[in-house]
Amino acid sequence: MKLNPFVKAGIGLSFALIWSCPTLAAITETKNFGLEVKITGQSEDDRDLGTARGGDVNGVGLDLRPWVYGESGAWSAYAMGQAVTSTDIIETDTLQQSDGAQATDSGDRQTKKNYLAMREFWVGYSGFTPYPGEILKFGRQRLRNDDGQWRDTNIEALNWTFDTTLLRANAGVAERFSEYRTDLKELAPKDKDRLHAYADAAYQWTPGQWVGLRGHHTHDNGKLDYAEPGVPRDTLDKTENGDISWLGLTADSDAYNWRNTNTVNYWGSITGMSGDRDKVNPLNADGSRPTEAKRSDSVNGWATDLGVRLRLDPQWQVGAAYARASADYEQNGLESNRSNYTGTRSRVHRFGEAFRGEMNNLQTATLFGSWMLNDQYDASLIYHKFWRVDGNKPVGSNGINAVENNTDDVTGAILSSTSLPLDDGKKDMGQEMDLVVTKYFKQGLLPAALSQSIDEPSALVRFRGGVFKPGDAYGSQVDSYMHRAFIDVIWRF
Repeated sequence: MKLNPFVKAGIGLSFALIWSCPTLAAITETKNFGLEVKITGQSEDDRDLGTARGGDVNGVGLDLRPWVYGESGAWSAYAMGQAVTSTDIIETDTLQQSDGAQATDSGDRQTKKNYLAMREFWVGYSGFTPYPGEILKFGRQRLRNDDGQWRDTNIEALNWTFDTTLLRANAGVAERFSEYRTDLKELAPKDKDRLHAYADAAYQWTPGQWVGLRGHHTHDNGKLDYAEPGVPRDTLDKTENGDISWLGLTADSDAYNWRNTNTVNYWGSITGMSGDRDKVNPLNADGSRPTEAKRSDSVNGWATDLGVRLRLDPQWQVGAAYARASADYEQNGLESNRSNYTGTRSRVHRFGEAFRGEMNNLQTATLFGSWMLNDQYDASLIYHKFWRVDGNKPVGSNGINAVENNTDDVTGAILSSTSLPLDDGKKDMGQEMDLVVTKYFKQGLLPAALSQSIDEPSALVRFRGGVFKPGDAYGSQVDSYMHRAFIDVIWRF
């Protein structure tokens, strides 16, 4: 299997990090190497809501993730590889976005059943302060915040973390240079030449009560691919860039910490977004070049996410949440929207395991109940209702890809497909029921510095599933239901 230069560089750097650390040769009290084995079964039906042929997924995937970690004084190093084989295009990774594969003429961004990858490779230094929760990491690493709405991805970064009893802070810069996968040889257009700079801080002003401030800026100066007469467009063409900033306020009761025993938990955030963007103009209707090759616009928006969770007894909790994002608001592109908001150790998609909504022209009302039995079981049952904020603009979703087909009048053959336009003025996007159930087997002893990279116990079996019923905004020509379900079996050696 041929590796692209970025993958070769990542693997080479990883081995260099491994052998440069003298403690890796010894088995110490903290585990220095291991293998995570993950088997995922996926069943998915009608991501396109019945508007196209196929679109279903039924298969099993095997995901092997060898990792190695070492420390020497204030220095540390970590690397994790990945080898995936499957019977269909299976999502073995919750950080993997549904739209990761794009059809291109060259096939340079086409997800395959079998691939090799480097998930992480970084060097860390924790000698700037005497606090054990402080570390500076350089390399490809997992960036994550509690609600998953700002950062939750593997990316090349220089990141500083400060985590103490009263103060938590992060600051860094990040840019994606490669997917480090043998199948995804090109970046998605939105990631090309896009630099992220971010910082956040939260203070515990009274026991269990946190307030915080966070900011993020993206500088995208990637070369735009302008429309050319007679040259077909490719989905990997970069058609927009610009500079956008986000500034947000947060307050919570340590609600994303599933270990807390508060009777009442809450979270709340409000974020403003502002910036400017350049977009490539399409060709004229007659196929000629447009007068202006691009247009520039200002973008502004805001979003909020609010929630409360009530503990009925040591095992049962119930809660409600509400989120709203203005029509022009968008997230920064590093998010997963997965968190522990239901109060269990299992991280759940905030906007539906099936719909997978984004904070973009979307309003969401959520009700949920959760259950935990010691360290052995947990379960969450969640109901979502989705609306558009502006009934004449699209919404963001990683889970639905309905299309509108252009067919031949004589043969009925499909000539082309485009995204299905939502019905003007209709705001009802639909509703969803999710169920997440997990059985845990044993705890594992892992170095504290790996808490971002490995956030699961040593062994588990988990079911994740959602059933989505589209609303009036999709029109009457779509199927009445779609589903996406996973069974994950994880064992860490």
